[in-house]
Amino acid sequence: MNDTSVKKEHAVLAGLSALSMEPSERSTDVSMDELASLVETAGGEPVALIMQNLPSPNTHSFIGEGKVKEMKDLIEANECDLAVFDNELTPSQMRVLSEELGVKVLDRSGLILDIFAQRAQTREGQLQVELAQYKYLLPRLTGMWTHLVRQTASGGSSPIGTRGPGETQLETDRRHIRRKIQKLEEELSDVRKVRETQRRRREKNAMPVVALVGYTNAGKSSLLNCLTDSDIPANDRLFDTLDTTTRRFRIDETQEVLISDTVGFIRKLPTHLIEAFKATLEELSFADVLLHVIDLSNPEWEAQVRVVESLIRQLGAEQTPCIKVFNKCDKYMGILPHGEDIICISAKTGEGTADLVQKLADLLDRGKRHVHLSVPYQNAGVTDLLNREAIVEYLEYTDTSIEIDAVVTPDVLGRVKQFIPGWTEPHEDWES
Repeated sequence: MNDTSVKKEHAVLAGLSALSMEPSERSTDVSMDELASLVETAGGEPVALIMQNLPSPNTHSFIGEGKVKEMKDLIEANECDLAVFDNELTPSQMRVLSEELGVKVLDRSGLILDIFAQRAQTREGQLQVELAQYKYLLPRLTGMWTHLVRQTASGGSSPIGTRGPGETQLETDRRHIRRKIQKLEEELSDVRKVRETQRRRREKNAMPVVALVGYTNAGKSSLLNCLTDSDIPANDRLFDTLDTTTRRFRIDETQEVLISDTVGFIRKLPTHLIEAFKATLEELSFADVLLHVIDLSNPEWEAQVRVVESLIRQLGAEQTPCIKVFNKCDKYMGILPHGEDIICISAKTGEGTADLVQKLADLLDRGKRHVHLSVPYQNAGVTDLLNREAIVEYLEYTDTSIEIDAVVTPDVLGRVKQFIPGWTEPHEDWES
């Protein structure tokens, strides 16, 4: 019987910790473990690992000639198809390493882009990934066409028919990619316009938006499932959610919200990817509340929190009210975090979610007030509105009207205020 299983690509991983690098860019045991998880997420199998310490990266081969030789030996010994670097490589370093190692070379950014390309399901997500890939590819084109004859503007030894004001294959490709980038940016601009229309409709309907944010694999999808009884796939792997998922959720008798699950963040997230995904992630800056989901069982949770908070600032959402939701507290043996706007939960067991919903309701209290209404019978449909979107505390049918005591939100108040006896519009302080 023939084995039809797909052979996994074997990969050697390499990381560099150089004194000249920013601390956040240096490779560590933790970042290398994360890189191995990324390779597995992409469908590969990490089989060997190399770490290098240098005062600064080698401008030619990044990790130095000795380590390149060591890496090549590991590749041959393990029949590897791939070399993956934890750090950002320059186009020239990538070219040199590809030639020296004889296999495909990826840096962390390229690997993450590859995963995103596999996972994006919606047209919007695919557009965003494609845009990021082209921006990543553009500076790396040099050297990809050395096997082709270059045209020259001054004749020389060029083939017949190619003399004159021609252009190189490289320049042709660059021009093509720039056109593609422009077209993709225009398409994503259209996506933003659609989102803006949807956002205005939500504001008109007074539907608050709650955005789930957090480090990749922190449990955002699990929490969304727990709160809304959904069955969104929630697997134990990095970047399981790429396309934004939104569900309606009623937090109490008078308040319904939209909860959006967003793509997980990760350290050293490619800049192009942040730019490309702004059409999705800009929802954060328009959200009424952020739920920052944190995997308390991860020993690196504090560093992960810093990464997420930094990206929230980059996206302009640092002023949005935020609840820190410490997830997987059932796996944590120490003293649980506590304080204002901190909730500890287990999305798996449901522990703590009632406290989270109450905290969310408190944050989203949109000026609820008690009112008394006298509703004529010809407007009896108002009772359906109140039963659906308010808390009805008392209702009596009299000879002339329906008398109701209710707790209403400002948007409901605007629709029923005409039935409040003696109602007058409140004056602002600046009005005489």
